[in-house]
Amino acid sequence: MASLTYDLTLAGLSVGGAAALTGIGLVVTYRATGVLNFAHGAIAMVCAYLLRQFTVEWHWPLWPSAVVTLLVVAPAIGLALERCVFRPLAVLGGDPAQTLVASIGVFVLLVGGAALLWGQGARDDAPTLVAADPWGQLGVALAVAAVVGAVLRPSGGRRAPRRRPRFGQELRAVVDDRSLAVLGGIDADRVAAAGWAFGSFTAGLTGVLLAPYVRLDPYGMPLLVMEVVAVAVAARMRSLLVAVLVALGIGVAQSQLTRFHPSGRAEPLLQAVGANLFVVALLVAALVLPGVGTRDALPRPATAPARTPAGAWIVAVLLFLIPLGFAGRDLHTSVQVPALGVILLSLVVVTGRGGQISLGQAAYAGLGALFTALLAAGRFPLLPSLPELAALLVAVLLVAPLGLLTGWPAIGRHGLALALATFAVGVGVSRFVFAQPYATSGLTLDRPAGLDGDRAYYVLELGLLGCALLATHTLRRGRTGRALAAMRDDEAGAAAAGVPVPSLKLAAFVAGAALAALGGGMLAMGVRAFDPAAFDPVRGLLWFAAIVVLGADSTLGALAAAALLVGLDAGTRGGVAAAVIGVLAALIGRFPDGPYEAARRALARLRPERNPTPTPLGARVRAGLRATAGGGRPASHTAAPPEGPRPAPAAAAPPGAEPGGGRGRKPGPAPRRATPDTRPTSVPLQARALRVSYGGFLALDGVDLDVPAGRVSAVVGPNGAGKSTLFHCLAGTLRPSRGAVRLGGRNVTRVPAHARTRLGVARTFQQLAVLPSLTVAENVRVGAEQGRIADPGAVERALRLLGLDGPVRSLPAAGLPTGTLRRVELARALAGSPRVLLLDEPAAGLDTDEVAALTRVLRALADDGTALLVVEHDLDLVAGLADVVHVMAAGRIVTSGPASQVLRALGSTDPRDPLDPAAGR
Repeated sequence: MASLTYDLTLAGLSVGGAAALTGIGLVVTYRATGVLNFAHGAIAMVCAYLLRQFTVEWHWPLWPSAVVTLLVVAPAIGLALERCVFRPLAVLGGDPAQTLVASIGVFVLLVGGAALLWGQGARDDAPTLVAADPWGQLGVALAVAAVVGAVLRPSGGRRAPRRRPRFGQELRAVVDDRSLAVLGGIDADRVAAAGWAFGSFTAGLTGVLLAPYVRLDPYGMPLLVMEVVAVAVAARMRSLLVAVLVALGIGVAQSQLTRFHPSGRAEPLLQAVGANLFVVALLVAALVLPGVGTRDALPRPATAPARTPAGAWIVAVLLFLIPLGFAGRDLHTSVQVPALGVILLSLVVVTGRGGQISLGQAAYAGLGALFTALLAAGRFPLLPSLPELAALLVAVLLVAPLGLLTGWPAIGRHGLALALATFAVGVGVSRFVFAQPYATSGLTLDRPAGLDGDRAYYVLELGLLGCALLATHTLRRGRTGRALAAMRDDEAGAAAAGVPVPSLKLAAFVAGAALAALGGGMLAMGVRAFDPAAFDPVRGLLWFAAIVVLGADSTLGALAAAALLVGLDAGTRGGVAAAVIGVLAALIGRFPDGPYEAARRALARLRPERNPTPTPLGARVRAGLRATAGGGRPASHTAAPPEGPRPAPAAAAPPGAEPGGGRGRKPGPAPRRATPDTRPTSVPLQARALRVSYGGFLALDGVDLDVPAGRVSAVVGPNGAGKSTLFHCLAGTLRPSRGAVRLGGRNVTRVPAHARTRLGVARTFQQLAVLPSLTVAENVRVGAEQGRIADPGAVERALRLLGLDGPVRSLPAAGLPTGTLRRVELARALAGSPRVLLLDEPAAGLDTDEVAALTRVLRALADDGTALLVVEHDLDLVAGLADVVHVMAAGRIVTSGPASQVLRALGSTDPRDPLDPAAGR
């Protein structure tokens, strides 16, 4: 027994050594570039194939081949990726969304290219670089870790040289802020290139070490390497020591579990768990441990989506009807297109409209296929045998709730963390469900009675595809569609408008799982069998990349992607579709809106200019003619709104509140009451003894605050005083550790932001939180639909009040000037009929006329009974607007009182006062 334990430990150390190399490479690449390299496993596979090509096919000596592969080819791959794919993204701002999609695109490209070059069959004749003795692989891993640790170790100590920062410091500087690092004299391109080169070297080393002991194929090895990403996640993408220890520990534990042979019905599952302990660790790391990379995972649309021409749909319908004239193998291939189209529509709902990354849709499609086959065969527990169509419907109903597996982590995770969570679910389902005997023992599936032929079944598929298109259209339009788009564009802004973001995320993933299950069942019926390989996680990555690059929010793009993926692989060698999609995804930084938009813009630039630019003299003459025709004010062919609000309705514009305030009018002070208002006021919003701390820093220390109705309250103070923390506690985006927030006497301390909005608390943001893909009117409509009161006329009143009821209402919010966007955000907040309005630096980015107009609107709202709280650093605005001013310092309110008295006591109303700015609050 001792000998067996020792032997298993050695075997585990060998596996753990290879996993440690993967973890080291992922950590170094992430620390150098901020990118989790999803292509790491694909690079390992390519290098393993190259070494085999050199030695087995071309009969080169082993060690010269290894030198060329590891020290020339592998770093060259990393340098090419950095130079051609990721450097353009970094120079343009390092959008983590696009880098993630590009990384997946490189993965798909390399897998497809390997399948084209070397075929899709597995090979078991890879050369052995290091003997099976575990000490060899373990020694390599430890040596690499020691070298990397020495290079990345930060300089320190009194005798540390000050002439130049160490490479580890340069790495952190480049990842934190590339442009600032360049200004500091760091060669960011050199640092990033070194990180990519070394990461690719470790990937190649992992591949050549693993290849002799696993079957070498284009799909299996990349996935096997990516399963051990748990090692890097457990190390928080930073600590090399933790990555090595975790890899060795999991490797030894997995090896030791092979001695156990449980009996009973759970035996296959327990054996699968023991043989795939890295997958279990991936699930734990992705779903349980705190997420890494919290920034958004998908590029947000900059403009409203262009309407699809009717002619495009006509062409699509005709193309989908053409296969009805096919026969034989051509039609047998064509029946896969509608089924795959339904699967990709699930990504349109989750990713395109909901903005949530989902790398595990292949798992739900596979579950739909598996459950349909089991139900039709009468092998599903507790359920009788069902006809095929009934089995498909029941399978969809059974799989839909399982969408919570990825929907639940999405509530608190974004970006890289959500990508890992969905990928982990896909890998887990593939390893622990699809690999079980009941799913791999030749499970067949017949087609519905009377629809056995390919042509008849294709007609059924077209009908089901039409139903899926109708369901997708319903989810993308109307109130639900606007709420999903709001969540995609800006989660914080959507929650502030009243959109129930957590439940909406769950609904999107459940709907996506249902559509994927429907498509998976259709696909299994089309090929008359359940094939686990058709739903492996690599397929999920390919489908995700395809839908993103061909139009994530386009149903027509999903159909085009389905036809492209099936058609290319059927008409050519396998791997062409993956290579094409990989190229398009890798170039997403250059064509962020997809190839269709890039081609359309290129054609538009080639067209002759219909409106030639006039000469300077002609421009002056035309401006003069327009000014004369417009009564002295130049006309505009753009839909630019008037700069000041239009007259408010009677309910919102009290006597003495001067309307207007547009450009060209001399700004004046805000209208104030001639005498103090002594009417009794209610206090709808109260804060009592709020306390918030971050680590050892006390941001709020027992703050009490009242926000009375019909008054404008302002909070001012120096940087770090706690103004923003207080604001977030009141709005519901931050929960205090102690104290309470009450709304109308009700304790809402634990009520989230979107629920507070529906109770009557609306807010705006210092950093604009408009929804760029929606028009101005749709932005405001979201606030009205999700607000406190369902008022059909609220949208029009808010648009009129803020001067947005002209042609500007139909323009997408993206690209509008800051002043207009401020009014759009305020109109959205007002459309929900709030009792309390929280304004975070509402005058930021506005000019003098716009500030004067905004002041008049806010004053009118207060006089109409709304409770307003303003966090503002412009003390001139505070002096002209606020009734009560609260001064904060060190997390406390140090003084409160009428605006004139408090500001006089501060000794200055200059906006350059030390109480200034908001930047560091």
